[in-house]
Amino acid sequence: MKKSAMWILTVFFMMCIVPGTTMGADKILKMSTTTSTQNSGLLDVLLPQLEKDTGIQVKVLAKGTGAAIRDGIDGNVDIIFVHAKSKEEKFVKDGYGAYRLGVMHNDFVIAGPVADPAKIKGMVKAEIALKTIANTKARFVSRGDDSGTHTKEQALWKDTGLSLKTVTSEIIKKGKKQSVSFQHPEGLGQWYLSIGQGMGKSLTYAEEKQAYILVDRGTYLKYKYGRKQGLDLEILCEGDPKLFNPYGIIPINPKKYSHVKFEPADKFAKWLVSPKVQGIIAGYKIEGQQAFFPDAVPDAK
Repeated sequence: MKKSAMWILTVFFMMCIVPGTTMGADKILKMSTTTSTQNSGLLDVLLPQLEKDTGIQVKVLAKGTGAAIRDGIDGNVDIIFVHAKSKEEKFVKDGYGAYRLGVMHNDFVIAGPVADPAKIKGMVKAEIALKTIANTKARFVSRGDDSGTHTKEQALWKDTGLSLKTVTSEIIKKGKKQSVSFQHPEGLGQWYLSIGQGMGKSLTYAEEKQAYILVDRGTYLKYKYGRKQGLDLEILCEGDPKLFNPYGIIPINPKKYSHVKFEPADKFAKWLVSPKVQGIIAGYKIEGQQAFFPDAVPDAK
């Protein structure tokens, strides 16, 4: 009789525990996002606040925007947070994303060595700065990884009017080979160094080579001022409207993949564009400098 009572109690407690475990798992989202949201430190501020406000936890997969979008296309994540607007809009149009919300923007800058061998310091027009770098054959590091930054870089090279070549190369992401096609000016492997790496590693490599690089301002500030070792590169070209860099949040469409956790993903996306969180984004600073600017509530503070 005692054994029966113990067995019944055990079953009862198991029934109580399992739903709670399942409920907790349902609130853990998988998100693919660009490396810049992680490298800048912004997610370290946003995600703890998200969990505090909603109970939702996020497992972050930081990679280039192209790879993050592919995660969404393959149904491997619940939500993506990226910065390549034309690709994002196509992603939604093709039915992979439920919708896109504009969250924020920062901007790109062209950083380089203090010596500035191409003499681009003070230039505003990015295409003129890049054309000058190419003409002087000063070293330039490209991420070459199909990221949002790499997409922006290719668009800027196209604006220079220089003759561009198209090449397909293989990069390795988490042990897997991946083919990437991209355009580049003459000089690949000579002065133009395409390395197939994320923003942080590319920035470090540019520092080692004392080369120029296109980098989002948030990651630059984090590496320059947020680390003890600093960064031996300076911002040399900034302010061109073509360097603006918008970010969008996109829950994966449950009609495409029924297994995705749409409800918490939807809640997360709408939380990001709320006045409170837009104010957090506006207030995020690195060494006193604003790193991102809210787009859903532009005057948020």
